[in-house]
Amino acid sequence: MMVLINSLMATLHHICAFTLTACLVYELIAFRKGLRVEEARRIQKVDGWYGISAGLLVVVGLLRVFFFEKGPNYYGASSMFWIKMTLFVIVGLLSVYPTIRYIKWNSFLNENKAPEIAEQEFKNIRLLLMLEIAGLVLILFFAPAMARAIGMN
Repeated sequence: MMVLINSLMATLHHICAFTLTACLVYELIAFRKGLRVEEARRIQKVDGWYGISAGLLVVVGLLRVFFFEKGPNYYGASSMFWIKMTLFVIVGLLSVYPTIRYIKWNSFLNENKAPEIAEQEFKNIRLLLMLEIAGLVLILFFAPAMARAIGMN
């Protein structure tokens, strides 16, 4: 029975991670200058799902660490785990600015106007989205290393 529960938790963890990744890739592709109202609203909705999937990913991941899989002693002793967690925090911090900017679009969208995006803001958000994706790629490198006990203390 525990093997089935571990598999279910791993599946939930992966669904959250893939949803988060899909949302981020969508934002990178959809974010551009000259957005229409409906496109800007869609980016806001997708960014909301990005946040929800990130939150669920943390909850499910912590459940896996403390109640399933290999347990907190294993993960606590893994340098790969801590690198992965650090990268996740960095990706989360990188996502704050774009999210705040998307929320600020509401003043335009409430009047059914497309958001005005200054050139520097556009460049900053694009850079942050690309850095977030790079962070996710690094997480994908460290996750299997962690699972295979590479870098254990």
